[in-house]
Amino acid sequence: MRYTDIAIIGGGLAGSTAAAMLGRAGVPSVLIDPHQVYPFDFRVEKLGGAVQLERFARTGLAESVLRSSTSDGENWIARFGRLLDKAPSQQFGIMYDALISAIRSEISGPAEFICDKVVEVTTSAERQTLVLASGETISARLVVLANGLNVGLRRMLGIERQITSVCHSISIGFDFVPVGRPAFPFPAMTYFSERPSDRIPYITLFPVGSRMRANLFTYRQADDPWLRAMRHNPVETLNAALPRLRRITGDFDVAGDIKIRPADLYVSTGYQQPGIVLVGDAFATTCPVTGTGTDKVFTDVAQLCNVHIPAWLATDGMGAEKIAAYYNDPLKIACDAWSNAKAFNFRSVSIDSGAYWQAQRWARFLVYFGEGRLRRLRSGRRQAAVTHAMAQTP
Repeated sequence: MRYTDIAIIGGGLAGSTAAAMLGRAGVPSVLIDPHQVYPFDFRVEKLGGAVQLERFARTGLAESVLRSSTSDGENWIARFGRLLDKAPSQQFGIMYDALISAIRSEISGPAEFICDKVVEVTTSAERQTLVLASGETISARLVVLANGLNVGLRRMLGIERQITSVCHSISIGFDFVPVGRPAFPFPAMTYFSERPSDRIPYITLFPVGSRMRANLFTYRQADDPWLRAMRHNPVETLNAALPRLRRITGDFDVAGDIKIRPADLYVSTGYQQPGIVLVGDAFATTCPVTGTGTDKVFTDVAQLCNVHIPAWLATDGMGAEKIAAYYNDPLKIACDAWSNAKAFNFRSVSIDSGAYWQAQRWARFLVYFGEGRLRRLRSGRRQAAVTHAMAQTP
């Protein structure tokens, strides 16, 4: 039997981040995942925004991991075929498997990686026992369940999930290729839907290496024929849904595989147990449209590894009263509530037809337009001042 302080089940974003943080903190830990090299998975494809990057920074990994990403520096905002703003951007494009690889490269002793699958978990208020598919047994003081959408082990422990919104949204990912020219005119772009009836909140275009990546979001049922059309005739389908997009992008093509991922919203139940804690999607999901799932992961893992695990390991036992401190953490509760509220608000402001939501859409349009106009005016004044100064120089 192998002994450790922390056993982490699941080597995606949450689990790998936790292992890297605990290794840096000198906490004996094992990260268990069946993939030695994480395979392609259509999930997080960019990180960005001051708040999200600040949350990432609290893990201590942001500076090194973001070296593997592509920064765009500027994001164009557009709607109705009209450019509203060229906003300074803190977006970093990186494919999910590359992100996990970069985070795993930061794992150091006494944390270690085990390429295997957990088939059984037994918990108690003292030590937890894990049985691996290889037959190896691990004894740990605490189990961190970070296996995302996989429900098998949770059900073994009596942890169920309560679905709050079936197929809340659908994410579509593909490569966006210019036709008739070598590159697009924009570093990155967010283009908002032209009509609520198209059930598309926006498409975001951003660089990952030398590729321009597209993430398109829609609010539809998983069996909607529109998804089949998008898969088989993507350019025609996208032009029909966003007919004025080409005014800014020019002619485009879609290259490579088209990945489609429906997302249910759910929360876990029965998770208040001794010896085990849930992080990220294992605890609750959020809507990919909002981009807050990464915020939740970084908040969960940072609070768990920076605050709660050091306090728990300082005394004997791992009873439910200790574990409750994590679920009652004010930062975690606030982030979860903010993320969930944003999921439903973004859906309503994108597709609801009531007068209130129509007003919200126009208000958003006018805010972007106003910010862009102010930015252009300031830029023009600065340029005029520079020109004037240069003219006065002997």
